[in-house]
Amino acid sequence: MIKRTLLAAALSCALGAAAADVPAQPTILYGAAYYHEYMPYERLEKDVQMMKAAGFNVVRLGESTWSLWEPEDGRFEYAWMDRVIDAMGKAGIKVVMGTPTYSIPAWMAKLNPEILARKFHGAQNMYGMRQNMNTDSAAYRFYAERLIRKIVSRYKDNPNVIGWQVDNETSTYGAANEDVFVRFQHHLEKKFGTPENLSKAWFLNYWGQNLHSWIDLPRPDSAQSTGYKLEWSRWGQMRVTDFLHWQAKLVRENASPRQFVTHDFAGSMHADVNEEAVSAALDMPAVNIYHWGQREHYNGADQTLQADFTRSLKRKNFLVMETNAQSTDWSSSFQYPPYDGQFRQDVYTHLSNGSNMVEYWHWSSIHANQETYWKGVLSHDMEPNRAYAEMSRTGRELQKIGPRLVNLKLHNDVAILWSRDSLNALNDMPFAKESQWGGGGTKADYGTLVRQMHRALYDMNVGTDFVFPEVQDFSKYKLLIVPALYVADDALLKRISEFVRKGGHVVMTFKSGFVNENAAVRWTMAPGPLREALGFHYQEFSNLAQPLTLKGDPFQAGGENRVQYWAEFLQLDTAKALAYYDHHFFGRWPAITQNQYGAGKITYEGTFLSDQLQKAVLRTAVQEAGLAGADQQLPRQIHTRKGVNDFGRNVRYFFNYSGTAASFTYQHKAGTDLLTSRQVKSGDMLDLGPWEVAIVEEAAGG
Repeated sequence: MIKRTLLAAALSCALGAAAADVPAQPTILYGAAYYHEYMPYERLEKDVQMMKAAGFNVVRLGESTWSLWEPEDGRFEYAWMDRVIDAMGKAGIKVVMGTPTYSIPAWMAKLNPEILARKFHGAQNMYGMRQNMNTDSAAYRFYAERLIRKIVSRYKDNPNVIGWQVDNETSTYGAANEDVFVRFQHHLEKKFGTPENLSKAWFLNYWGQNLHSWIDLPRPDSAQSTGYKLEWSRWGQMRVTDFLHWQAKLVRENASPRQFVTHDFAGSMHADVNEEAVSAALDMPAVNIYHWGQREHYNGADQTLQADFTRSLKRKNFLVMETNAQSTDWSSSFQYPPYDGQFRQDVYTHLSNGSNMVEYWHWSSIHANQETYWKGVLSHDMEPNRAYAEMSRTGRELQKIGPRLVNLKLHNDVAILWSRDSLNALNDMPFAKESQWGGGGTKADYGTLVRQMHRALYDMNVGTDFVFPEVQDFSKYKLLIVPALYVADDALLKRISEFVRKGGHVVMTFKSGFVNENAAVRWTMAPGPLREALGFHYQEFSNLAQPLTLKGDPFQAGGENRVQYWAEFLQLDTAKALAYYDHHFFGRWPAITQNQYGAGKITYEGTFLSDQLQKAVLRTAVQEAGLAGADQQLPRQIHTRKGVNDFGRNVRYFFNYSGTAASFTYQHKAGTDLLTSRQVKSGDMLDLGPWEVAIVEEAAGG
């Protein structure tokens, strides 16, 4: 077996992989992941011709086939990839190369079975699926480093290769191997100093499980301690961060300074991946944004949620490395190809959110195995089709206007505070389970609340960033949204209070500030350090067996005037009640409160609101923060986004996410619709057909 010392997994040791200073991007990158190695017959020349004709200018290559790069231990082959890169280069198509480390070859699993991940309770991954390894394994790291150095060195001077994607959709893979556990123990020793300190922080006197020796630390497999579970989730995040920082550092040691380094997150807001920490090692983050709502359900909301989060990781542009081409599923049970216009509209949706690239997964549909029905641009016959035609139209448009859209800078006055610790802790202690004892799912959770609040703002055309608990100053925003901040240290709660005191507006929900950074319930009266800012206290809370209405429908929500799942028995100090429950028992306590604290206001929801009620509350908050304007008066099916391009001009996107035509009055500075070259001035009526988009670049000057 191969032995070597691993890099420390602690985040503090991983920060050596600093992002490089790469050239600015001159235009939008538009293309697809391409796997010539998957083709049932030779067609490279035809594929390249079709891509060029479609206006594609980028492909991602190489991330999925370690077994071709290294068919036997120590024997490397490159010719199969060289010819693909050369063909792309001759056609003017740039290449992003992926390090092929997320799917190990069969010979490696045979030689080094310890590479495979061991999960809780002894469950052992077997060979056959991807992402089945312990990325901390010494053997795995040896092989991965050797491969990365060889591939990157080979293509560092190739002018067609513009960037590197490290690994692919990395997570912890559930690995709880013995080496992972031992290093977790060392992490605890460093963090807490003594087992007695850890026992105190985690309240391990409960059930007599306190520790007096580190060697007595139990495995996490059956841990009941809320502190243990939270810290294990953090440890998993540190492992992922370490692995990707390690890869990024290796790539930079061997790549050209002109080549960027990225990683494609599998969507956003993961429980076991600290995207913020990982992004510190990247020139720009990338994200794979798949939307499951097609046809009538297509509205850009989920794409915008994930884009807003990814853009916020480094406060700069990002890449969409994978997105829907046609239909998506690992079976043939959910095949819903988009309507005409939705292919094109989806591209501009990503660009309006600050993406500098849109790549489809993938170029052509695979003829066998797990992803047979995850369709590509081309169907299984690999001939031009409806999707290819519409994507070609889009590609030709981007050849003309891409420089006006690239590097779009979005400035938002509203931010959502997102807490991965709260996500994990509330997954462990859910507030709305389906059943009381074991089994069953949840009716609502932290993610549900975040998505609901973001969607409400999106529907109002209010641009949104995400901020994270480590942020020391929220003052660049006028309105801060705080969903269920269950886990927080005192310092974070005080920063939120100070933001309000200095004039900020906050909307906060139930469960906030309830436990400290070790997932222990605070032993001061709720809401603890938030009490002065919120202007109330409480000692009781209750699940709601049935939804309740609010007395008098105070937010004019009509049939949606209801709350559910949870109620805190709020007792007012200085706050005022905005709404009470319409109930013989719960009616004595307010459901929604507001407190003037210093120069600002904080609104608190002590219960889970219906979607329309949530939108009404947030609409009021947006108005009180002085953020309501013309964009909030647009028809329901029209969504808009705004940013500033490289020419210093405002670029405004308008989307009709519906199957019927829509008209609205343009109420901004005069400009040009980049897609039609039409001159547009304030007061003009804009008409958008079904699933259409307009992009207005405002004129220069005052």
